[in-house]
Formats: sequence, C-alpha cells, structure tokens
Amino acid sequence: MRKIRPVRFTVGPTVLPFILCAFLLAPAGGFGAAGGAAGAFYDLKVPSLEGEMVDLAAYRGKVTLVVNVASRCGYTPQYSGLEELHRGLSPRGFSVLGFPSNDFGGQEPGTSKEIRKFCSLKYDVTFPMFDKVVTRPGPTQSPAYAFLGRSGNLPGWNFAKYVVGRDGQVVAFFPSQVKPESPELRAAIEKAFAASPR
Repeated sequence: MRKIRPVRFTVGPTVLPFILCAFLLAPAGGFGAAGGAAGAFYDLKVPSLEGEMVDLAAYRGKVTLVVNVASRCGYTPQYSGLEELHRGLSPRGFSVLGFPSNDFGGQEPGTSKEIRKFCSLKYDVTFPMFDKVVTRPGPTQSPAYAFLGRSGNLPGWNFAKYVVGRDGQVVAFFPSQVKPESPELRAAIEKAFAASPR
C-alpha cells in the first residue's frame, strides 16, 4: 500500500507582505457590518463615548437623528435644541445620537472625558453620545459615516443632521445651519414617524 505524504504549504517572502498588508488594513471591527456592507444603520456596532460597544439594533423600530457634534463650533449652541428635541420626542420612540468629530476646524480636540464633562455641565445632554469619529471618506472613516454617506450626503461641517427611519435607512439630510427647532427638520421627523418600516 502506497503511503500518502502530507502536503505542507509554505508562505514565501513574496506572498507574506500581501497577507500582512491585508491583515493590517482590515477594519477595526473586522470585515463584518462595515458601513459599506451594512444593510441598515441599525446593523452597525459602534463604541460609546465611554468606549463600550453599542449595538445600534437597540434603535431598530425607532426614529433617530444622527449628528456630528463639536464643542468649539459656532453651531455648538444647537446642543440645547438637540437635547430639547430628544427629551420631547423620546416617549414616541425617538433619539438623538451624537457623534463628536474633529474633522472641521479642529473644533472637537478634547478627550472623551472632556467631551462628556462639557456636554453635561454646559448643556445637560442626556442623549447617547458615541466615540469621536472621522466623517470624511478614507481608510479611517467611521463605519457609521460610511453607511450614512451612501445616502449621497456627507457632512460639510459640524452639526450636519441625518433623519434615520425605523428601518435604519436615511430618510432626510440637513446641513449644519438647519437648527433642531427648524420646521423642515421637525416635518421630516414626523414623516419618519408616520412611515411604515420597509
């Protein structure tokens, strides 16, 4: 009877760098549920401001307003309106979701602890806040903003706003100058409440 010899695979010096490169370029959370691959915003998992992973599936069935926030921006006083909106509509299944970003004018340079302290003391923010993100396209872009960008809109400055429907799809986008109390933003939120999940 002929012996079957085991086959050994070796990785040569030419192939190894490619394997290492692929490993190093993999998204931090692995390849699953990256922004470009997620079917809905609520399919994503993102770190909170305190560094704990949050499954956005907790918001499925709710309407959310996703905002890239900053502490040293001319639009920073919008925190007050966002908090008012969050408190007023949360009983109906609504939440503001804040994503600090230092992308525009370096206006969010603080650490997570500094951001939390500022929001709590200055604006009494109670809506969920997440880890600092990169909103701009590129290898370091947050999966959340990779998904949101598929709507055809990315923030041009701090405090850009996305209305996300109950099914986790973007239903409206508003630039920074549209305030939380603006009639057009309120109308888009009401429309999202009225819509049946797709």
